[in-house]
Amino acid sequence: MSRRTLPEELLLLALDPGTGTLAQPQTLDLGLAGAQLVELAMARRITPDGDRMVVVMPRPTGDPMLDSALESLRRRGSAARAADWIGGPRLGLRHTYLAHLERCGLVSSETVTSCAMLPTTRYHAVDPELSTGIRHRVDSAVRTGSPPDCRTAALSSLAHAVGLGKHLYPGNEGRSSRSRLRDLVRHDPFGGMVAQAVIAVQNGGQARATGLSRRSGAATTRIDGGMARVTAR
Repeated sequence: MSRRTLPEELLLLALDPGTGTLAQPQTLDLGLAGAQLVELAMARRITPDGDRMVVVMPRPTGDPMLDSALESLRRRGSAARAADWIGGPRLGLRHTYLAHLERCGLVSSETVTSCAMLPTTRYHAVDPELSTGIRHRVDSAVRTGSPPDCRTAALSSLAHAVGLGKHLYPGNEGRSSRSRLRDLVRHDPFGGMVAQAVIAVQNGGQARATGLSRRSGAATTRIDGGMARVTAR
């Protein structure tokens, strides 16, 4: 896969260029797992059946991180509920993705030490234009109100789900932008469904994440332009 995947984009979006640290580190693990589901659906490896994820093509994507997730879903032997799979052993997934991006040459790491603190690892984007481009896509959708492509809509929904809104658009002045970020869910109901599953897991809900938010409505699946998409009924 030549372009950056949704989990990679979500992690780069969460990486603070000033501090070299990740915003919302705990919930980010859940968001990365959700982003894997969305990317696998776009790659036509899985498809939703209600709130369950069905593996329809177990062939590897060529991305080691996605292929590991795909194999995890395949080994279950039955369709997994999105919330159940996202809420599995995902702790530390952000570190796995940071190491992956470092191997790919997309981020660099440095160890910072001080007398008062234990050594801390900071990460910086090797190509700042890549991170800037990701942020610009989200900003453009939020600020202009123009319907984004389904990839940007899904990224925005996941960013909202893990709480990145307050990092991207802080303070009272960012309140309306945070609201519009949340509202972008309607442009990609499948990404919205996964984002709702991420939120359900954060809230400790083990009940079924049965559908989309009120903004996205019920959903059916269709394949469009090489992407698995979910459209509102």
